[in-house]
Amino acid sequence: MRNFYIRDILNIATPIIFGNLGFILIGVGDVIVAGRHSTDTLAAISIATAIINCIMMFGIGIISSISAILSNYRGEGKSAEKYFYPSLKFALILSLISSLLIFGFMPLIDKLGLEARLIPAIKDYFWVTALSTFGAYIHCMAKEFLQAFEIVVFPNILTVFCIFVNVALNILFVFGYGPIPSMGAIGLAIASLLTRYFMGFVLVWYCYKKVKIEHHKDKNYYKDLIKVGMPASLAVMIEFIGFNAITIIMGRVSGIYAAAHNIVCTITSVSFMVPLAISNATAVKVGYANGARYFKSLRNYAKTGILLSIGFMAVSAVFVAIFSEGIVKLFTMDKALITVCIPIVYSLCFFQVFDGLQVALAGIFKGIKYTKMVMIANFVGYWIISIPFGSYLAFIKKLNLLGFWYGLIISAIVLCTIMIITMVRKFNILEKDFNKG
Repeated sequence: MRNFYIRDILNIATPIIFGNLGFILIGVGDVIVAGRHSTDTLAAISIATAIINCIMMFGIGIISSISAILSNYRGEGKSAEKYFYPSLKFALILSLISSLLIFGFMPLIDKLGLEARLIPAIKDYFWVTALSTFGAYIHCMAKEFLQAFEIVVFPNILTVFCIFVNVALNILFVFGYGPIPSMGAIGLAIASLLTRYFMGFVLVWYCYKKVKIEHHKDKNYYKDLIKVGMPASLAVMIEFIGFNAITIIMGRVSGIYAAAHNIVCTITSVSFMVPLAISNATAVKVGYANGARYFKSLRNYAKTGILLSIGFMAVSAVFVAIFSEGIVKLFTMDKALITVCIPIVYSLCFFQVFDGLQVALAGIFKGIKYTKMVMIANFVGYWIISIPFGSYLAFIKKLNLLGFWYGLIISAIVLCTIMIITMVRKFNILEKDFNKG
């Protein structure tokens, strides 16, 4: 029976894993090309993306609840096809809001106390990226919509294909070729813009090809998106702001710390894409079981998702520990930067296991439409524990960036503990409720 649940989750998760890895490898391509251009270019985009991601993740977090909500609807026997246009409209509104927020933040860049030589490149990256949110949001929306129907192969093949598209565009615009001049940081932003629009439009076209789209208006759907998506989005934002606040704080000390933090975050992001895919698959299966009121299936999918996520991240941690120096050298050959990165990579190995657990738990909570607790746990972990404790270790104990990573490890343990206790209690309530029905 256990093999059935493993197979069922992996059937959905495996293509998503490749797609997620493709998505993060697009970002890895940005980091590698920026690092090869110059350490200043890498530092500039590290700081810029740290701020921009905090803004964009608000909308992305809400949109990512679409698959879980529509899976619940399917479990209840409702037609989910009719929610394509409401989803598209919702994504367009969120993309406009995000673009305006990114533009609105630009005047504040001068007031962050950053190294003066980095500011022009940061601003260039900002305004181009603000124009790319529409492509990013419709891509996320279409992918989530298809995922609700367990259509996961083509969307993720597309993402893998776009790794090569993005790298080619990065090299072209960053270093220049023929009549195209070397553009540095702004070239990276242009490459990302073109890639995001391509991915978004292709996937919307595929939705029309694969699913029988119906016109429909349902205010309750928007209410569900806000109810489930808003806490989930805020949870993601809390985590992103926590991570990226470290980039900005340490970037004020020296650009080399911002670059180092970006490299380490990129390394963990690659591993994180696998449990994230498992979490997405778990949310879909748990969501369907929740809508159909099948508690036994719900519980077994939840347990399986947790075990798969933890198991993979434990293996990943061992691999990263063994090959730490070689992995860092993929991103930079700057000896000073490598020296800063290596000790942090070792601390990352402990963090990864708990990071895999927390994302698995987040998928379960999304599936049962109870995301408020994820938001609360993330707030306690990152802002009550991680940032204050990390600041103490960084500046009072003189551990610098390494101190913040020790704080992240402690916060991950705390937030996982909160979420596990809450999940057990919530499952007891659901079991009693379903048995009554």
